[in-house]
Amino acid sequence: MSDSLSTNADALGASTAHRPALMGTRHMAVAGHYAAAHAAFVVLEAGGNATDAGVAAGLALEVLQPDIVSVAGVAPVMLYDAASAQVTTISGLGWWPKAADPAYFRREHGGRIPDGLRRTVVPAAPDAWITALERFGTMSFGDVAAAAIRFARDGFPMYPLLADMIALHESDYARWSSSAAIYLPGGRPPRAGELFVQADLAATLGFMVEEERAHLARGRAAGLAAARDAFYKGDIAATIAAFHHNNDGWLTLADLDDFRVAIEPALSTRFEDWEVYTCGPWCQGPALIQALNLLDPAELTALGHNSTDYVHVVVEALKLAFADRERWYGDPRFVEVPIQQLISTEYATARRGLIRPGLAWPEMPPAGDPRSGKAVMDSSAEHLAGSRAIPHAVARDTSYVCVVDRWGNAFSATPSDVSFDAPAIPGTGLSVSTRGSQSWTDPAHASCLAPGKRPRLTPNPAIAIRRGEAVMPFGTPGGDVQIQAMLQLFLNQVLFGMDPQVAAEAPRFASYSFPDSFEPHDYFPGRLQVEGRFDPKLGDALRSYGHRVEWWPDQTWRAGSVCSIRADRRSGILVGGADPRRSSYAVGW
Repeated sequence: MSDSLSTNADALGASTAHRPALMGTRHMAVAGHYAAAHAAFVVLEAGGNATDAGVAAGLALEVLQPDIVSVAGVAPVMLYDAASAQVTTISGLGWWPKAADPAYFRREHGGRIPDGLRRTVVPAAPDAWITALERFGTMSFGDVAAAAIRFARDGFPMYPLLADMIALHESDYARWSSSAAIYLPGGRPPRAGELFVQADLAATLGFMVEEERAHLARGRAAGLAAARDAFYKGDIAATIAAFHHNNDGWLTLADLDDFRVAIEPALSTRFEDWEVYTCGPWCQGPALIQALNLLDPAELTALGHNSTDYVHVVVEALKLAFADRERWYGDPRFVEVPIQQLISTEYATARRGLIRPGLAWPEMPPAGDPRSGKAVMDSSAEHLAGSRAIPHAVARDTSYVCVVDRWGNAFSATPSDVSFDAPAIPGTGLSVSTRGSQSWTDPAHASCLAPGKRPRLTPNPAIAIRRGEAVMPFGTPGGDVQIQAMLQLFLNQVLFGMDPQVAAEAPRFASYSFPDSFEPHDYFPGRLQVEGRFDPKLGDALRSYGHRVEWWPDQTWRAGSVCSIRADRRSGILVGGADPRRSSYAVGW
């Protein structure tokens, strides 16, 4: 392992980096859109801390990337408090309405969860942002929402990837007049370079700010509570509930009124001298811990970065982690999730023998039984009965933001939710969370939907800490690719000494040999996607191991867009990396 941020640069691909690593000594933000990173930086410059800036960027992303992030979506958050050295998570994930019924989908849709209002869960992002501000921030909601409101009210220049995604989903948006009014202005998708305005969304956020200001005389906490109530109890909630009532949706005013995000300690493992923290098994975050536990740092270093055997071992470890995700992960309030056993090193030792040199699992490997310590569960394959490769749907997606401030606090969040699979709420600009698409209707599945139950979420921020020496928040969009891209970025930095920018730009690979987290839960046994920058001979060698290799274009957006900040406490230097596969940027000094 190397403690250097730039060792063996030529061998590790530094010479091919599209951008320099951004360095500073004061504070830094990295976000999925350059204007969101700038919004965070403005807040930092105004004296705000990492939470204030992170929330500002998160709200901005919900305006700047409305195809994949929603003001009324999900927003899992992780926070490192430098004073206490503690890591806290805020779930930022809503649950199914009280009226939700899995039998309805089995009866009326053959077990599918189709597009439309009935895949809606309670929106969690507003509560997550405001809870973060209450517990860890210093500013008002109005302070941190200012940039988002401006981007929505005055518009921002349409950028190519957003223009392409809206055009790709033109027929989806056209299904509902309320969505078409936003995303097909003038009857067509907006073109790159045109100004994109979301006036109703600006008014919705502005109303929350107005309600906050009306209560600020009673203090900052009262103001934040008023902003939250405006969404979950007041006019916004009433408008959402009325639209659902009138259009055969399930979401009610009571569902909104009763909702609160969960605040929980993070889960963690140790890899070399780093502690890696994730959220709980209501998301896929613990799969990152499980994959790390299955990997031997010395073995990976000896194999060499992105060699055939290196790729094989990492992919097989990921498959094992995803097999356990499929069997065990779900909302712990509803199902038994033996999470401490799942993330234990003892269990990983038992499972590690299933990684076979030179031989790939042709399908998803069997799940294990962490309760008994067994490497393989007797009935682990039952849940895959009837699974098959079907035409691959266009991937849903998300965004990411991380911040480190001058006091050493770190913020890591993965806000999300698409806008093309259910109608926008007229007059609000809101696409309410359709994260129900990440549930199942099979009652035997750990993530089968139920009233009040959370879907198994893909967005999963992370923070890595080397005690007394360094803090590194990191994350990415990408659905089921998220864990895989995050693992590769982490190994690139920790084992191979890459700086955050080189680590983000290095070529990537991703397995699809497990049921997809999104409806219709596509399953592609053995598929391994490899970016075009890899040598074709590597693909041939991996095929000889049994991997079903398919090639991505180089630097494809489907490989994720990993962002990270490495804050070295000894030198005081911050180094940020922003993946150029999408519109991510770092801002700081």
